[in-house]
Amino acid sequence: MVDAHAESASARTLVLDVPGWGGHRAGQHVDLRLTADDGYTAVRAYSIGAPWDPDAPTRVEVTVQRVQGGEVSPYLVDEFAVGQRIEVRGPVGGWFVWAPGAAGGAPVLLLAGGSGVVPLVSMVRERRRRADRTPFRLVYSVRMPGDALFLDELTGPRRRDDGVDTHVVWTRGVPPDDPSGRPPGRLDLRGLARHGWPADLRPLVFVCGPTGFVEAVSRMLLVLGHDASAIRAERFGPST
Repeated sequence: MVDAHAESASARTLVLDVPGWGGHRAGQHVDLRLTADDGYTAVRAYSIGAPWDPDAPTRVEVTVQRVQGGEVSPYLVDEFAVGQRIEVRGPVGGWFVWAPGAAGGAPVLLLAGGSGVVPLVSMVRERRRRADRTPFRLVYSVRMPGDALFLDELTGPRRRDDGVDTHVVWTRGVPPDDPSGRPPGRLDLRGLARHGWPADLRPLVFVCGPTGFVEAVSRMLLVLGHDASAIRAERFGPST
């Protein structure tokens, strides 16, 4: 690891230098493998949070959310230090990816639950890096302000993306300066219809988050008339 920085009180981005890295696509992930002194190993999958950079072709940025009681994530968030080594396998995944021109340049709808925002931010950053103008909408469901990742980049003064509309759904606690006036609560059909793209625009849809979030949102997308073949989903469980 060559660098690291906190994204929240419980999440950290690890900047890895991986010799021989051949590049990756926005939305892919890697497997990180730790080996203890006694030979015990543990492998976990983590999303890549930044697109491949031809000016730094061996750099890989991985954002890790600490899971209480987890075996690997607490170590990576709290103890893993710059200069230490870790095994990396990847990139993994060829379906949950986006690049300019995907699906004939269709508008893109990104639906994130919690740390599921990481691969979707990689897509937003890839769009920015390539100076692409594909219309993006991101609906980000997160518990409360202290849990949100990349919020300043997506909604704050540093936001630089013309054509990327971001809407945050606070499920447990709303920040005092939130302009929506919406009480905390889960993303519902009405909110998805309001902040997502209409189905008749035939958007390409990416959904990432905990299993319950992905299943609920996928059902709502179908109710709203979205084509199932245009919905790409990735989910994760609570055990990492």
